Amino acid sequence: MAITSTQQTVAVQSAGAAGVTIKPIPAALGAEIICGDVRALDERQTQVTKQAWLDHLVLLFRGQSLTDDELVAFAQRFGKLSHPVAGHQLHGNVKTFQHPHVNVVSNVIENGVPIGTLGDGEAMWHTDFSFEEVPYAATLLHSLEIPADGSGDTGFINMYLAYETLPRDLRERISGLTMKQDASYNSAGMLRRGYQEVTDVRVSPGPVHPIVRTHTETGRNCLYLGRRNFAYINGVSVDESEQLLNALWAHAEQTSLQWHHQWRVGDILVWDNRCTMHHRDAFDPTARRIMHKTMTEGDRPHFQPHADDSAKHARGCLHAAAH
Repeated sequence: MAITSTQQTVAVQSAGAAGVTIKPIPAALGAEIICGDVRALDERQTQVTKQAWLDHLVLLFRGQSLTDDELVAFAQRFGKLSHPVAGHQLHGNVKTFQHPHVNVVSNVIENGVPIGTLGDGEAMWHTDFSFEEVPYAATLLHSLEIPADGSGDTGFINMYLAYETLPRDLRERISGLTMKQDASYNSAGMLRRGYQEVTDVRVSPGPVHPIVRTHTETGRNCLYLGRRNFAYINGVSVDESEQLLNALWAHAEQTSLQWHHQWRVGDILVWDNRCTMHHRDAFDPTARRIMHKTMTEGDRPHFQPHADDSAKHARGCLHAAAH
């Protein structure tokens, strides 16, 4: 089901906490938070900001300059901090990260060693760490250096809306089905350290998650695809799995479900991995791009069929009106 641009129009909203303004992005998801220095947010302002995150799925804070410790402290406003970066999340010869809770995302090479992960190529649509039994909830990404031309946009998909707008027959077909998320490759298509190339999607390593996920905090259902490469829908043939996954991904990747952010130095994006997917455009390999990332703990994905009877999420309905 296609969505028109007029159905996506949202209005500027001011929050009820002094010093915080929520400005919804005129797209399927996202909002800019205007609040000054995020380090100065008080308890009430933090509550408003956290609710805006649940309401709009992705938040943008501009003009921030945080140390790694300050970025981690800000992340804790959205939930419990994740466990330290694990070695299997890396690929190849990557410089050891300096902060246990901060992941460097960069194409910069120093003394022949990359200082971070993902390089400068395209990062395909994915949900962070869907290849783990308990994926993360919030991801925070802070831009320290970006290419002069602003390339390397990050795009997002509203997975509440992707689920609601599924054709009825496809929605009924996937109800209650689960999918194995391959852990062998990252979103840039690089084989992770310690893994073997996948030859059979039915037996490749990775956890099993529901295709339709019930969000623990909002109580709403959304499509949960994780990653496309080497995923497998359990209980069906490989051919049928591929056909179903192709149909689901073709639907989810509609531009009408997306918002794309062009970075500036000092931006922080906070997104909810439980109900979004994201993508990074490739950029000039000769241009420096340095981002610092941290995450909060999530919960094991689960599916509650009765959640379909609840009122639709504010950014998961066809009119996508701010509330």
